[in-house]
Amino acid sequence: MDRKELPIGVQTFATIRSGDYYYVDKTGYAMQLAKWRTCFLSRPRRFGKSLFIDTLAEMFAGHKALFEGLACYDEWDWDTVYPVVRLSFAGGRLRDPAALDERIIAQLHRNAMRLGLGPMPEYRIPDLFIWLIQEAEQVHGQQVVVLVDEYDKPILDNLTNTDLAVQMRDGLANVYSVLKDQEAHLRFVMLTGVSQFSHVSIFSELNNLDDISLSEAFSAVCGYTEDDLDEVFGPELEGLDRDEVRDWYNGYNWDGTAVYNPYDLLLLFRHRKLRSYWFGTGTPAFLVETLRSRRFFAPNLARSYATSDLLSNFDIADITVEALLFQSGYLTITGTEVVGGTTYYILGYPNREVRDAMNSTLLAWLIDDTSGAEGHRRKLRLLLEAGQTEALEEFVVSLFAGIPYQWFTRNDIGTQEGFYSSVFYACVAGSGLDPVAEESSNHGRLDLAVRVGAQVYVFEFKMVDDEPEGMALAQIKDRGYADKYLADRVPVHLVGIEFSRTKRTVVGFETETIQPRRSDRADQTLAEFSDEIGLVD
Repeated sequence: MDRKELPIGVQTFATIRSGDYYYVDKTGYAMQLAKWRTCFLSRPRRFGKSLFIDTLAEMFAGHKALFEGLACYDEWDWDTVYPVVRLSFAGGRLRDPAALDERIIAQLHRNAMRLGLGPMPEYRIPDLFIWLIQEAEQVHGQQVVVLVDEYDKPILDNLTNTDLAVQMRDGLANVYSVLKDQEAHLRFVMLTGVSQFSHVSIFSELNNLDDISLSEAFSAVCGYTEDDLDEVFGPELEGLDRDEVRDWYNGYNWDGTAVYNPYDLLLLFRHRKLRSYWFGTGTPAFLVETLRSRRFFAPNLARSYATSDLLSNFDIADITVEALLFQSGYLTITGTEVVGGTTYYILGYPNREVRDAMNSTLLAWLIDDTSGAEGHRRKLRLLLEAGQTEALEEFVVSLFAGIPYQWFTRNDIGTQEGFYSSVFYACVAGSGLDPVAEESSNHGRLDLAVRVGAQVYVFEFKMVDDEPEGMALAQIKDRGYADKYLADRVPVHLVGIEFSRTKRTVVGFETETIQPRRSDRADQTLAEFSDEIGLVD
């Protein structure tokens, strides 16, 4: 298999197919969807939605030569060519309703010119769109295909300003509300975006879209599967540790086949280093602000539950944290549970990139120190690896003592145990370790456990008034939180940390280390063991 060009930033199907680029064949999915009339797909940013839309456009336009060797080549009806109307809000950021209207009108004009239609009338946007659809059908003699990419971006870009976001939503409704009434003139309609539409009011009248976002059959419609890596990117995998690549970037799942983010892998193949490529392109300020305002418990990000209705809920005035994190790609489906006939999706981090980077971002916010967060994460990991519990106490005290006083005066969060747990959890998870929070046993719920090499740390946090009370360490021992780890025959460090409600800092820090019990065989002397196996005459 020969090396090819990496299609980094290339979202045009014709460019990829006419050049010497790698391409993962998604035309099988395109053919399945083309049998329908309308559909909607929600996926996070930089997941290949635009390329898939462009692929559909080229298929319906009958550009057969581009598809030679692909799944659809011998199956698609290339003799029937459809007029394709394309709208995209992926590029740029629209700051007001007037700019949105200008963008819409400009795109309608470009479609009319490309389709060879007559001069466009001076209509309002809805009537102009209706004219475009009906005129295209009349001129070309076939029903029209409408493809909309990033349908919701003008709303998402302005979510920090609710009034403006609502205006953008209403402006987009001028376009999307047309589609249902024009059903008789439409062969196929597809919309893509980040947020799912079922509870967004701009779709209140467009209720005939089939939402494939959580369809098992289309879980891998965007993204790369493990098989794709083997079949398409074999030459690029040489010299890379496949397990590390999988740990870092695989794991995005929409109730079906897990996939990699294409952007991550393509940048990895170019730079040959494991880094946070996708996350580093920008975490929406609205996301962090929402977590802040909701005081979301950081450990819950690693494991939470939601129904399909909750995951589809994206209301401008009341966005649930779970829906926001899932639809934007920071959480994914890691399993399902059925309780009383209701299916619950188990949500968690898709991979190490998101877990580490998200917790690093949260730590910087929680301690109000963007520049110092990286140093804290690195130092904590080194201390845990070295098993230096005395130095660990100094670190924890300094970590919380360094939080600016002004942070606590802005809110009462410093009196809540969850705040301190979140800070410490984010520091551990952001350091590249994989902590387990709120782990249940038959005696209760342990606050935090983390395995570091050949040792385990068990943490319990408590809020006290002014002076240490020794409750945290006592609870670990009394409830046997460490018992499950003793069978591993590794050192288990018990760490109890107490925070003062009034002093807003660490006032109690106790540790105890349980060394592994030696087996009977380990108690034998070397001479006795050698004699037993016949090494001594």
